[in-house]
Amino acid sequence: MREVMSKYYAQRADTYESIYQRPERQKDLLEIEQRVNHALEQHKVLEVACGTGYWTERFAPAAQSVVATDINQSMLDIAATKKYPSDRVQFGLADVFALPASTQGQYSACFAGFFWSHVKREEQADVLAQFSRAAGKGSFLVMIDNNYVEGSSTVIARTDLEGNTHQFRMQEDGARVEVVKNFPTDSFLRKRIGLAARDIRIFRNQYFWMLTCVLK
Repeated sequence: MREVMSKYYAQRADTYESIYQRPERQKDLLEIEQRVNHALEQHKVLEVACGTGYWTERFAPAAQSVVATDINQSMLDIAATKKYPSDRVQFGLADVFALPASTQGQYSACFAGFFWSHVKREEQADVLAQFSRAAGKGSFLVMIDNNYVEGSSTVIARTDLEGNTHQFRMQEDGARVEVVKNFPTDSFLRKRIGLAARDIRIFRNQYFWMLTCVLK
């Protein structure tokens, strides 16, 4: 499934940001953006799965520094073309499931935008461990993602034995691909993330959720 997801987003690189253009989501999107900027203000941020740099471009002016990573070079090539504060943002290839360990003081925060929903439940503990290893124990974690909204979200196609929900998406070439897309409740987030973090706080508006915590 990881390979499927990687290929799916690689071929969507040129059109990926169209998902942020839906008119009905603009108010909620702006609210989340403001909250992310406030949460990451003056932090040394490790961003995972940065994609086209949509969120990097938005929070980088508030951050002290940003290292934005993704598994797809095609995504990073687009991200690198955007405007950022001078000498504050760097990009690098990295697999979330094999992140390099940080050096002491290298980062103070980790950011994951619209990534957690694509992580299988049975792999979430490993991903949290990777965040802690890469950003450092005691670092601040900020995650944002989608709520499921009937009539707006892509219909859930099936639920597997582990409780992961899946959607069918259309690729640019017209092929259909199945992707993991989970929509966790607050209680599930607290239970799962509470094993690896403390001081968990969750905010939701209609279309999006945001979670902050401190990694153990």
